[in-house]
Amino acid sequence: MSATFTKEMKKEYTLLIPNMVQPHFNLVKEVFVNHGYKVAILDNHGPNVIREGLRYVHNDICYPAQLVIGQLIDAVKNGGYDQNKVALIISQTGGGCRASNYYFLLQKALEKCNMAHVPVISLNLKGMEKSPGFTITPFMLLQTYSGFVYGDTLMTLANQVRPYEVHKGEADALVKKWTDYLGERFARNRGYIGWAMKRNLKAICNEFAAIERVMTPKVKVGIVGEIYMKYAPLGNNDLQAFLEEQGCEVFVPSVMGFFYYGMDNATTDRAYYGGRYFISKFTRFILRQLYKVERMAREAMLDTGAFTVPMPYTEMKALNKGFIDYGVKMGEGWLLTAEMLDLIHMGYPNIVCTQPFGCLPNHICAKGMIREVTERESEANIVAIDYDPSAPRVNQENRIKLMLAIAKERLDG
Repeated sequence: MSATFTKEMKKEYTLLIPNMVQPHFNLVKEVFVNHGYKVAILDNHGPNVIREGLRYVHNDICYPAQLVIGQLIDAVKNGGYDQNKVALIISQTGGGCRASNYYFLLQKALEKCNMAHVPVISLNLKGMEKSPGFTITPFMLLQTYSGFVYGDTLMTLANQVRPYEVHKGEADALVKKWTDYLGERFARNRGYIGWAMKRNLKAICNEFAAIERVMTPKVKVGIVGEIYMKYAPLGNNDLQAFLEEQGCEVFVPSVMGFFYYGMDNATTDRAYYGGRYFISKFTRFILRQLYKVERMAREAMLDTGAFTVPMPYTEMKALNKGFIDYGVKMGEGWLLTAEMLDLIHMGYPNIVCTQPFGCLPNHICAKGMIREVTERESEANIVAIDYDPSAPRVNQENRIKLMLAIAKERLDG
């Protein structure tokens, strides 16, 4: 087993975190830094990442596990870090998804490559696999939540501006400006909640709305799938960049939608499986507070009159009624179906469903529901793309181009 991350290590060790979605992770990085940790968000990519993953993780494990573990090991070996002064952070869900086992898979991988001295930290909210030198406090959770709300807002606005901007690069420059500004405010414990957050969200939306655009009709495409594959360019072969090169406007569902879904499942556990009453009631209370912040971000976008505003989580959930039962909650579960319906109702009927090898919930709740969704939503144009180490990128892109050809015919018609 790998070493334990102790309190003494906190001052000198650098925590390596696999990248998934930007600008969210850059903002959350500042939360860790603000609480005394040294953090690096990994951006190493290329064939060596998956080679390391396949070398130390069994090839029947889901593709995201191979990528995440491969990225961590490649970073320790080749990233220029002191191997005696780094620790690795990996998420652990605690549910039936194999993501619960990434922690142990990474420990085994480190043993195989003679790096068992590198500590592994489990990032979870269920008290599993504790590390004495790493503690998640309620204040850290609040700050992280705020970082993801800002991240979702920046991602949504930039995606709607970038394809139409007159002066190319303005949207991405604005994302960087606000990421840097919010990171500096986070370092001073400012801008997390209340009026400061409301003011920041309003300013962000107004500045994006002020970017000069030419609203030429474009094919609108949404991306759904397993959470890592949906967001991580390393996992989906830079899918969003490819779609934008094809002249599309891309919409990616919010990261917070997944966290709302995860918390909401406590209510389902109570109703279906006899879960604890107190946990269910407390979760409902917390969700009501979080929905207020969600509403704050939506209102800031609505006030500009310039953007397509995502549905509230509760309305998205309601869309799923009659399609797949809310008790189907392994992995992303019913949320996958709901996100497809959400995209269609928002005007993004062309959907790429990212299917990682080995993800059974994704194949059932996304790919398995495509026929039902297209039968009830006639405008739906959905393609499922499989991602695994042996899948040729050109084949994936050619299948996407076929979906886009249908979309372009409808747009021109």
